[in-house]
Amino acid sequence: MPMLPITAFYAVVLALLLLFLASAVVKARRRHKAGLGHDHKAVLLAGRVHGNATEYVPILLILMALAELNGANYIMLHGLGGLIVIARLLHAWGLKEGRGAYHVGRFWGTALTWLAMIAACIFNLMFIWPFLLKP
Repeated sequence: MPMLPITAFYAVVLALLLLFLASAVVKARRRHKAGLGHDHKAVLLAGRVHGNATEYVPILLILMALAELNGANYIMLHGLGGLIVIARLLHAWGLKEGRGAYHVGRFWGTALTWLAMIAACIFNLMFIWPFLLKP
């Protein structure tokens, strides 16, 4: 049975980040007594910080797992996983501190997230390309 220890490690780290971001949403909702909706900017902002991570983390981990299954070496995988973690931390910090406006952390978090996604796509294409050409 194939194992994905490197992807599993980064999935754990990113899951803990998601839990931390989710707890910020709960705190904001409790502080502003907002069970539903986004009547307060703090609730909207906390929700978007968490929501943005949940939009990117799953596909990045899927691409990473596929690369690991298809034979990517541990240096590529740790580079990709580390890049994803740094990108998501920067983005969360930048979006929160910038209060939704421009912030250097948000800019670099987005840029590095996209770079990680492109790299993961390239890694996977490198490994599967020979199999796509077989009759």
